[in-house]
Amino acid sequence: MRDSIKYPQPIRIGVLGFGGLGQAAARVLAPKREMILVAAADKGGYAYSTEGLDAQACAAAYQSQGSVGYLEPAGTLSNNSIQDLLANNHAVDGYFLALPNLPNDFIPSVTKQFIQSGWRGVLVDAIKRTSAVEQLLEMKAQLQAAGITYMTGCGATPGLLTAAAALAAQSYAEIHSVVITFGVGIANWEAYRATVREDIGHMPGYTVEKARAMTDAEVEALLDKTNGVLTLENMEHADDVMLELAGIVERDRVTVGGVVDTRNPKKPLSTNVKVTGRTFEGKISTHTFTLGDETSMAANVCGPAFGYLKAGVQLHQRGIHGIFTAAEIMPQFVR
Repeated sequence: MRDSIKYPQPIRIGVLGFGGLGQAAARVLAPKREMILVAAADKGGYAYSTEGLDAQACAAAYQSQGSVGYLEPAGTLSNNSIQDLLANNHAVDGYFLALPNLPNDFIPSVTKQFIQSGWRGVLVDAIKRTSAVEQLLEMKAQLQAAGITYMTGCGATPGLLTAAAALAAQSYAEIHSVVITFGVGIANWEAYRATVREDIGHMPGYTVEKARAMTDAEVEALLDKTNGVLTLENMEHADDVMLELAGIVERDRVTVGGVVDTRNPKKPLSTNVKVTGRTFEGKISTHTFTLGDETSMAANVCGPAFGYLKAGVQLHQRGIHGIFTAAEIMPQFVR
């Protein structure tokens, strides 16, 4: 087992997955002083540079040739990119797993690769499904033994809105309900294929497996039927298990749903969380936290993910390993 990483400034970041979310993550990091993108990987290869990777160059390689592995001179083509990246012992302090959660055990399976590799550092995800987070929670002892600090459910929802609910709950003696409603607008579904497929998996009559097996043409046909709009209700979203684990509210009182417009960057509705409860004086009230309509899905996912990664680095430096959720730890702003 390697010695625990000493985190210099800036924190060296890797992004796994370089679709729409991964590319946005690279753009978010570009102006930061406290973090530097040194590694990126997709299913066709990876790129690594101690001097830092250029977000635009990485995106250009991915968009024109299908993989960051084609980036010169930093790229390496590989069908086992994550495994090969880890095997080369590159100095990376923390990874953002901007990966599709299709199938449902994909991110837990990638986590096992990190545990087996002997790498020590911080992992963060923007995972959605309750069952996927539960698989990760079962790996707590393995993560602790491996010297990994894992921050799960750290996107927008679960993530930013879950943390807002945890904070809003403090006004109450008893929580009656947490209702999260999101609106997402994207100009072209193909920029976020995995995210859209995962959303389809939440729709009546669909499963994660069925959505994953759909061809692009089948997705297009479904979107044609709905005029590009996906309406999602009572989703299996890990906000419930995260808030329950934090001792705030039972999971059956947490509801998540929303509307995704895949043909219009304007949000179809404002993203918000409503926390209803009873105060110590016996009054019933509702706190509402609403995200600005101008903030994109990518901004509301990637910003919190890196804020939680920074918090994870601080925990890791103190020798605190294992798994934590967005409802347990306060994110740190990345300058």
